[in-house]
Amino acid sequence: MKELAIIAENISKQYRLGEVGTGTLTHDLNRFWHKVRGKENPYLKIGEANDRTSVGDSDYVWSLRDINFEIQQGDAVGIIGRNGAGKSTLLKLLSKVTKPTTGSFKVNGRIASLLEVGTGFNPEMTGRENIYLNGAILGMRRAEITRKFDEIVAFSGVERYIDTPVKRYSSGMYVRLAFAVAAHLESEILIVDEVLAVGDAEFQKKCLGKMGDVSKGEGRTVLFVSHNLSAVKTLCNKGMLLQNGSLIHSGNIDETLDSYLFNYLDNDNSSTLIFEEDSSKEAQIVSVELKDADGKNCLEFYTTKDIYVHITINNRVKNDNARLNFSILDKYENVFFINRRELDFTGIKTWVVKIPNECLIANNYMIGLALDVPKIKLLDLPTKKIGLNIVNIEQEELKEGDVENGIFKIPIQWES
Repeated sequence: MKELAIIAENISKQYRLGEVGTGTLTHDLNRFWHKVRGKENPYLKIGEANDRTSVGDSDYVWSLRDINFEIQQGDAVGIIGRNGAGKSTLLKLLSKVTKPTTGSFKVNGRIASLLEVGTGFNPEMTGRENIYLNGAILGMRRAEITRKFDEIVAFSGVERYIDTPVKRYSSGMYVRLAFAVAAHLESEILIVDEVLAVGDAEFQKKCLGKMGDVSKGEGRTVLFVSHNLSAVKTLCNKGMLLQNGSLIHSGNIDETLDSYLFNYLDNDNSSTLIFEEDSSKEAQIVSVELKDADGKNCLEFYTTKDIYVHITINNRVKNDNARLNFSILDKYENVFFINRRELDFTGIKTWVVKIPNECLIANNYMIGLALDVPKIKLLDLPTKKIGLNIVNIEQEELKEGDVENGIFKIPIQWES
């Protein structure tokens, strides 16, 4: 059995809104008075969940509340959730950038973290000096850093500027060097926040490959925060889902991603998605509905049933070559099918798209819609997508080893 790399016990982090530090002098004195009398901090009993969609009454907010988990050595853990869920706060606590309000961590090994551009870098020092500085902070001996130095510089791609102060680096160069240092120095735990979004596509791919090597090849533990679900799916074998400061799911990465997508579907357990009217748009998608062959609204379809997608459009101005783009996306929002139809009308019109039975394997999908005039202008691009769930007939479970892979079922013909 693998040893545990990280144990989190009852981790909570509280912030006071509108203030720097812990709050007012009155509150600090009150805390101190309770402490010397052996009583609990009185402000731990107040505060609200970190829900940005609602207006609260308390001056205190819990960025994290009662988080418990265990991470085994060698696991690659994807931490997902909406903005403000507490992902970055959790990584800052693990990296000892800030202290938890309550609870504690038990960590087995050294931690290398990359939380934001230039984390741990001294802007006045050169790239070369910062490599040695970061290594020293991680507890590495100079000989260890020297042995890895050429590999770090080659990976970062900033050889020409290695003896230039990093304050003159672009944000992309900062991230390249910072990631190279964090990934190559011999720490047992690597923590990476959303910073990879700063780099270009080629470097992001390179970083994901390196993190995969670190986890699977070297047996080191990786904690990865990203909104790129495909990257999380590719890299990680375990996942944690945070919502409003609480850990609502932890386990296998596929189950965690499914839980995330189920909780945040835009149609909110409805077979209909209606969009807010905007009269300033020349053309607009009004609504999209999922129905069966009998015209009945459905959230879930058997693989043996046809699916009918009803799309209502308001075309206020007739543009030459204007079109509707209809796409099907997988649950990680990768587009794998797209079809188009010309907007050859004005006024309100409903089109029905039939997805034949036995066309898609059982899985979760999304319908994406957009209106545009090719290479000229975008007329409407709703940010919300309706969720589509396809299941095996009568919820029949596939036997182990008989799991359907891929997306489409194409009736190909064989000849000999």
